[in-house]
Order: sequence, then C-alpha cells, then structure tokens
Amino acid sequence: MLPATRHPPGRPVPACLCRTLLAWLLFVLLLTPALAQRLVPSPPTEQQKIDYLITTVATLHGASFIRNGSAYDAEQAAAHMRLKLRFAGSRVKTVDDFITYCATGSSVSGTRYTIRFADGHSIDAATFLRGKLAVFRTP
Repeated sequence: MLPATRHPPGRPVPACLCRTLLAWLLFVLLLTPALAQRLVPSPPTEQQKIDYLITTVATLHGASFIRNGSAYDAEQAAAHMRLKLRFAGSRVKTVDDFITYCATGSSVSGTRYTIRFADGHSIDAATFLRGKLAVFRTP
C-alpha cells in the first residue's frame, strides 16, 4: 500500500505514480469480470439436467417403475433410461427431449411409464420428472 503523501497544488503528479495508479486501475477492471463470473453461477447444461433426473430416479428407494406391465426398482429404471439415452444419440438435444424419448414411455408398445411409491400412490413418469425438473430449475 502506498503511503499517504500530500501533493502540492499546481505541481504535476510524478509519472511513476501515474503509471502505478493506471496499472492498479487496469488490474481491477480486468479482474472484475472474472470475479463476477465466479459469483454468478452459470446455468446448468442440458446434460447436467438429464443427469440430475436420472440420479433422482436411481435414488427413489422403495419405488417401483412400471414399464410394459412389469415392475422394476429405481436403479433398474435409471439404467434403462441411460440405455435409451445412449440409443437415442443425437436425437436428444435437451432435457425435454430426454423426458419425451427416453424416460416416459415405451417406444415399442407406446405404453406410458408409471412410478409407484412405497406408500402405494402412483404417478405418470413424465409428470414426476417434469416436477423434479421444475424444482431443479428454481434457484
């Protein structure tokens, strides 16, 4: 830190002091955007949203996923979604594409997937996933 000195009025400011102040000012101006980016998190990518939904499904303990009339546990359901995502390839560009093509219904039979919770109530998989996505998007 520079010592506080009094500068007599009417005399020019020494060039070295001007350069030092200019360097500090430039440093602060260049550093500010970098700090601002660290403070404001970037929005999640589509892949992060998809991963969030798959993880949410995988960790639903006690839930059964009804697919084509058969019940599967949470980890099996998540593995099936991952498999369908791999097969879908470039067709899935957004989390909404993932929900539509990979997580809510059979591409063979057209039957919708259902989630049955441990307490016995059931919900359509699309409704459940869109609800979870809405929570994830809320800051």
